[in-house]
Amino acid sequence: MVRAYTRKDYIRKIPGSRIVQYDMGNLSGDFPLKVTLAVKEHAHLSHNALEAARIASNRYMQRKAGRMGYHLKIRVYPHHIVRENPMATGAGADRVQDGMRKAFGKPVSSVAIVKPNQKVLTVFTNKRNFNDAKEALRRAAMKFPVTCRIEVEEGADLVK
Repeated sequence: MVRAYTRKDYIRKIPGSRIVQYDMGNLSGDFPLKVTLAVKEHAHLSHNALEAARIASNRYMQRKAGRMGYHLKIRVYPHHIVRENPMATGAGADRVQDGMRKAFGKPVSSVAIVKPNQKVLTVFTNKRNFNDAKEALRRAAMKFPVTCRIEVEEGADLVK
């Protein structure tokens, strides 16, 4: 039997993703509103930033809407592996290393590469918790190194 290799098979010591879970809240509930956080421009969102945004928005929604009043979903996955060329510092460092010669780098983290207008986080909720969902996504957007916008995908007629 021949094994098909993936790109990650050639990278040693891939750092683990810090994202604990991608779906939170009431997973089986039927919510009429769908509020989404979308990035405005091309960006690299690190797994640390995605986890920080997840914690901030989930904690706010849990406090305001309760455990059963929302469904929060992360819609991107950090596939891209970031490498770094570690440079030695201090006395005698110039004799120890080669500078940028053969500087492939060691894997240090993973990022999700997002395109303009790509949706990153989505909150499904009801009309009563609409403003809380917008606030939760606003708090999540502060964790990202790019400007974001909040849009109502479904149920916009309910909140106007």
